[in-house]
Amino acid sequence: MGIIFDPDVLGQVVREHLGPDLDPMFDGITQGLAQRYPGHIHTGPRRWIFNNAGGAMGQMALLHCSLTEYVLLFGSPIGTEGHSGRYATDVYDWTLAGKMWTYVEGDLQRQEYLPGSLAFLGRNQAKGYRAVDALWVLEYSRGPIPSMLPFGLADSLLSTLDLRAVGRTVWSYARMVTAELAKGKL
Repeated sequence: MGIIFDPDVLGQVVREHLGPDLDPMFDGITQGLAQRYPGHIHTGPRRWIFNNAGGAMGQMALLHCSLTEYVLLFGSPIGTEGHSGRYATDVYDWTLAGKMWTYVEGDLQRQEYLPGSLAFLGRNQAKGYRAVDALWVLEYSRGPIPSMLPFGLADSLLSTLDLRAVGRTVWSYARMVTAELAKGKL
């Protein structure tokens, strides 16, 4: 079993649960995804992990990790900005709360994303992004997910030296991937 998540379904779940209060919104999205993808969404307590990548800092809560897909909540209560990374995967970000600005090489004007909107980053593309003040997104990626790990961990390994965050990220990812492999999900 390879790709199981449908971006249209993910977007629908986001739209069904948008709201002003973060915890109930995150709970609703998590439960909505768990109903549509039984056995493939972590519904236990959210385990927030710091993430430093591309000069930006936020925190993430992993909902699904496999070799070919991930779904997570990501954001910052104080804003951040940096480089998106350039991956061999497609990345979908639905804004849940706050505002995100992006631009690609050659853009002279920013793109703005408000709650409910989707920012798409295609394979081998990159962009600059800014979480304006507070920002929370549901992020989904499909493709060779392990190839994303060097970018996702480099700042923590080489700059912030936050080995605890690196360890928690690798452990959580490996645990979820192993559970998915046991179900026959790549």
